Amino acid sequence: MWNLKKDNIKDKMKSGKVGALIIFIIWAGVFIWLNSSSLKHNEVIQKSLKNNQIISKRETALVSRVVDGDTIKVLIQNKEDTVRLIGIDAPETVDPKKPTQCFGKEASDKAKEMLSGKSIILESESTQDNRDEYGRLLRYVFLRDGTNFDKFMISEGYAREYTFKGKAYKYQLEFIQTEEKTKIEKKGLWGC
Repeated sequence: MWNLKKDNIKDKMKSGKVGALIIFIIWAGVFIWLNSSSLKHNEVIQKSLKNNQIISKRETALVSRVVDGDTIKVLIQNKEDTVRLIGIDAPETVDPKKPTQCFGKEASDKAKEMLSGKSIILESESTQDNRDEYGRLLRYVFLRDGTNFDKFMISEGYAREYTFKGKAYKYQLEFIQTEEKTKIEKKGLWGC
């Protein structure tokens, strides 16, 4: 196939045919490479969807009720759903199997003060399941001014950082660093 004589190659190059062939080969290689990358990306998305995970996204919701410091009820497109905040664990106040924990009432009251009846932004996390074992949506909560409510609860000692089953998440390092500072300052539950 490539048995072209030296003079023949010079003639082809002059006519532009070899140059066109080289450009065609380069474009074909780029096309194949892009499509293989796209296929790998689609496989990752499909695997995530099969594992009940979703790609990170944001949506607006209205808080209909605060259950406690790390669980709220929201209206999304006129349907009520329960949301468990990702990355935090607030002291218990409503678990019938456990007594109210130290700083639990304060955490619940702060969440009610900041969230009740408010429009918020929920952010999903691609590393976590869409819902937990109790059917609650797993989301971060952001106030309309951009404040990460989950981080705020940790920063004031209303909650501790919580990594579920060792699954790393987007704001994990930030939450851990915030908790360390809060512990040193003995804020909230760290003063109990």
